[in-house]
Amino acid sequence: MNALLALEDGRTFKCRAFTGPGEARGEVVFNTGMTGYQEVLTDPSYRGQLVTMTYPLIGNYGINREDIESGRIQVAAFLIKEYQPFHSNYRATASLAEYLKSQDIIGVEGLDTRALTRHIRKAGAMRAILTTHDLDPVSCAAKARAIPGMEGQDLASTVTVEAAYRWVDDQPVPLDNEDAMNVLNRDVWQARGRRHSVVALDFGIKYNILRCLTQAGFEVIVVPAATPAETIRAMAPSGIFLSNGPGDPEPVRYAIETIRELIGYRPMFGICLGHQLMGLALGGRTFKLKFGHRGANQPVKHLPSGRIEITSQNHGFAVDPDSLKDKDIEITHINLNDNTLEGFRSRRYPLYAVQYHPEASPGPHDARYLFDEFNRLMDTSAT
Repeated sequence: MNALLALEDGRTFKCRAFTGPGEARGEVVFNTGMTGYQEVLTDPSYRGQLVTMTYPLIGNYGINREDIESGRIQVAAFLIKEYQPFHSNYRATASLAEYLKSQDIIGVEGLDTRALTRHIRKAGAMRAILTTHDLDPVSCAAKARAIPGMEGQDLASTVTVEAAYRWVDDQPVPLDNEDAMNVLNRDVWQARGRRHSVVALDFGIKYNILRCLTQAGFEVIVVPAATPAETIRAMAPSGIFLSNGPGDPEPVRYAIETIRELIGYRPMFGICLGHQLMGLALGGRTFKLKFGHRGANQPVKHLPSGRIEITSQNHGFAVDPDSLKDKDIEITHINLNDNTLEGFRSRRYPLYAVQYHPEASPGPHDARYLFDEFNRLMDTSAT
């Protein structure tokens, strides 16, 4: 079925839908990963985006139950060069097309993904419409220009959990308020062999970061993004984790205020959107990147050691490092592609953050020390 991708600047790309008729609107971006399309599809950080994969052959290993990163597909549309309809993998339970169609997500192939990626790199990420209904370039480009931009939207509130839960045996276990307090009781979680208790603020958290936190020995309870500071204090965790998530951090003002109130209360570790929110809570500023960082091959330098880490990233905004000067902040990581800020820590408080996804492990173990540091900070705080 013929389809058309139209960008707000008037550039159009012909393609074919392999999922049947449909339409999607949002920001078009690209991901440079060679594998991991199922993780990309279900990563809440891609909420509302039309994602194109630069690797040309997609769908060859199908879809399985183990590799999802959230409870649903998060992308608005999936754009690829060539769809592989005959998947082959012992874990596969469905094809990519079947998975997309089951949640009414449009997928297209036959799109010149190289030309699209080069255009985005030059002109920047922009609003776009993908449709099988209207193939007129002029009208579709006009519709793309009418789409609200990513700036100023609180997308974290659209992906956060509605109620608190524990992460147990690789799955979420719902909690009521009384259970939430009991689960962080020291006797309860220490009886389960857990070293520390952690409250994770969910701005679009991925399942694998929860796996990494539990594997590091933490008792983890996930709470909604708008959970106030006094509620978290009442739970008395050993540490606080700020998750990844989609979109512009500045409109997530409730979270910025909560983080600001909790600075110094317990050790705090933030990633991705959590990194940006922490930067804003400390008095910094954020800005929109031209085309973002999305892929599993982003080189980052750890300044204290000089070590280079290969990281997985998915974000369109960044913290301005100059805005953190004279705030007792040490810059710890920089991106070697464009020298943007990738990590910082406080010299005054037990907190630190990185812009990348340590749970995605493209290194594969380059970021494992970040969880060891979280343990160390909580050990020190408990003494």
